[in-house]
Amino acid sequence: MRFPWVVVTTWLVILVAALSLAAEPDQAAVEFSAEDLQFYTNSIEPLLKEHCYKCHATGKVKGGLRLTSRELLLAGGESGPAVDLEDIDASLLLQAVNYEGYEMPPNGKLPDDQIALLRTWVEKGLPMNTLMDNAPADDEALHSPEVNEETKSHWAFQPVERPSVPLVQQEAWIANPIDAFVLARLEDSGLAPAPPADKQTIIRRVTYDLIGLPPSPEEVAAFVADESPDAYEHLVDRLLESPHYGEHWARYWLDLVRYAESNSFERDNPKPFVWRYRDYVIRSLNDDKPYDQFVLEQLAGDELNEVTPDSLIATGYYRLGLWDDEPADPLLAFYDGLDDIAATTSQAMLGLTLNCARCHEHKLDPIPHEDYYRFIAFFRNIRHYGVRADATVYEASIRDVDLPDEREQRANVVADWEQQLQEIKTTMGGIEAEALPHLEGGEKDDFQDQSSRYDILKRRAGEIISQDQFETYKRLRKLREKLEKNPPGRQAKVLAIKEQGPEAPPTHVLIRGNPHIEGAEISPGFPSVLSPPDPIIQPPPHGESSGRRRALAAWIASPENPLTARVMVNRIWQWHFGRGLVRTPNNFGLTGTQPTHPELLDWLAAEFVDKGWSLKSMHRLILMSNTYRMASTAADQAAEDQGQQIDPSNDLLWRFDMRRLRAEEVRDSILATIGTLNRKKMFGPSIYPVIPDEVLAGQSRPGENWGKSSDEDVRRRSIYIHIKRSLAVPILAAFDVANTESTCPARFATTQPTQALGMLNSAFINKQAETFANELRKQVGDDRPAQVRLALQRVTQRDPTKIEVTRGLDLMSSLQEEHGMSCDESLRFFCLTALNLNEFLYID
Repeated sequence: MRFPWVVVTTWLVILVAALSLAAEPDQAAVEFSAEDLQFYTNSIEPLLKEHCYKCHATGKVKGGLRLTSRELLLAGGESGPAVDLEDIDASLLLQAVNYEGYEMPPNGKLPDDQIALLRTWVEKGLPMNTLMDNAPADDEALHSPEVNEETKSHWAFQPVERPSVPLVQQEAWIANPIDAFVLARLEDSGLAPAPPADKQTIIRRVTYDLIGLPPSPEEVAAFVADESPDAYEHLVDRLLESPHYGEHWARYWLDLVRYAESNSFERDNPKPFVWRYRDYVIRSLNDDKPYDQFVLEQLAGDELNEVTPDSLIATGYYRLGLWDDEPADPLLAFYDGLDDIAATTSQAMLGLTLNCARCHEHKLDPIPHEDYYRFIAFFRNIRHYGVRADATVYEASIRDVDLPDEREQRANVVADWEQQLQEIKTTMGGIEAEALPHLEGGEKDDFQDQSSRYDILKRRAGEIISQDQFETYKRLRKLREKLEKNPPGRQAKVLAIKEQGPEAPPTHVLIRGNPHIEGAEISPGFPSVLSPPDPIIQPPPHGESSGRRRALAAWIASPENPLTARVMVNRIWQWHFGRGLVRTPNNFGLTGTQPTHPELLDWLAAEFVDKGWSLKSMHRLILMSNTYRMASTAADQAAEDQGQQIDPSNDLLWRFDMRRLRAEEVRDSILATIGTLNRKKMFGPSIYPVIPDEVLAGQSRPGENWGKSSDEDVRRRSIYIHIKRSLAVPILAAFDVANTESTCPARFATTQPTQALGMLNSAFINKQAETFANELRKQVGDDRPAQVRLALQRVTQRDPTKIEVTRGLDLMSSLQEEHGMSCDESLRFFCLTALNLNEFLYID
């Protein structure tokens, strides 16, 4: 009789466990020499304390394995005995430190001499004290923070309460409550705020901050000349109403949600229609959609009471991550996808690194292993992005949606398809009609069957019709079949979420994060350290999903959630000032940095909710403060020295921090400065700037899926550039464009050689410099001083000084006299130099 292998394996496991338990007392009762025990004390115990006790000593140990006594080592953990004294090479402990299967310690393999010591220890029979006095004394340092009253009292886990606005001595400096909170800290530290920035500086600063583009010289001149007291307020309002506001601020959100338009891995194929999600973000920001609604739509847009085309497109959020279309372990790939969603959602919206509890309890925050899987349970019913081939993506992740804005366009497409198909049928019918009178015998009957006509005409080509006619017929037949198989839909296709139905499959705790080792079954739930309510889950009437994501979205977007508003206002502050009040914007946990101004953070969070979660209201509040309008330098050298001595990192905000342009701002500013930026065309499929062949050659499939755009499209804003994970546009990559592999809370601002090389030698920048020079000649002819003045005015948005004009003229003269350049060449090089000025690349 043959037993199923599962049954046999089960009986073997029971038998081995029984033998292990039976042998354990005899093995544990061995007595060791003083020399062997000294070997343990001197060589092994320090090694275990340094590398192993953090996870395998006290408290809730990883994998159920405790290393603090011989008995516990022989008993082992969830994977069985750690040491096999009869077959030393089979000992899990030695296999793990040799990185054979398990890899311990996980932060790096031990040196060979330490591995050799452990083997010697096992060969000696595990000499060690049998009592628990080997356990470290500092128990708290060895296990993860627990969920208790102490950890629940962490500042970020407390309900948001609006604090009182502090009283200050220099009341005249207060434009709104933000200033009071900032000035109170400055006065306590003996510092004074910097003077206000001049009007020329402030219009450049606020214009870049809100729309990501430089103001025109004319706009600067008009603002500087406007003496009305509300000139600045009108400027802020005008910029917030600009359609370019959404284009600029969408990029911040897209960084957070790891937006890209390809799947990564070897093929890195495009994500179909993903650009609609980008357009949704831009439109939402321009419309000042309340942030709570913005969150609800992305997390559960298909489960809301009123499902709209916008809310369905918003669920494309779930499809932005990496996708391996040929995974070695499909089940692991599925859970990797869920982990990516959990990591992005928890960090971007809650400021919690829940993903760190995937394999064990969180080592730094009070997030139990089970809490991670309770969070995962909200997403457990989501269909994976695809199975293998790209065709499966359409079945799992593409929906048909009626987009009113595209109805006319789609009707035209359908009409064109019908007309093209009719023209093909008419031409083919003419050829068939010409052949019909010449058919013989049974051919006439067979010809009545449309599927037989091609074979008959092929056989009689050159007789009843010409060979050219047959070739035309053959080509049209193939085109007709293609058109008939791919009729244009009367609805638009969008990348969106789909679930497996109203009943979600069970969610289990996965032992050490391994999807093939299931632990206890758990239900959806929120992080317990926040003392949350139980989720209220109601499947939507349409019956296509479980309703779990709606419950999660409602909790995250609730005013009672202690994290959501705090995290978002901190990000808004960061995106205006370069740094958040909390310097770790994705981590508000125990090891995240404390807010520099905790009362201000809570006041802003309360204000955000009271103002209906309006981002534009928060912009106005921040931008109208004197804190934002400060200069980047102190009033005098003495004040500057005092500030640098007391607060060198400017945590107290005694001045405004200068910043460099972000990657997209660099490219867009170059095009805007020379006058070629296409600002009018918004939304729609992404564009493909020209990338040098040598860069394309770096792909596994050089040039694969990198299209060619028209000159008009190439000059559009960088927000519309196709984001291919394996291929970055060089100028964007050089200036620290976001890494799209995971959520990006803040970009680096590096200074490295490829920036200078790209800004001087790349084909892109030299082409723009030549276009700039041609534009200058069109406007002022060959007047060299006028060329220099106009170029510097466009680059710096101010009138250049006489000295600056003279330097420009001297440079061109030098290029002509010493390097033999023509007038046109020297002007191009001057334009190239102007585009590399610090004043162009930095905002004061």
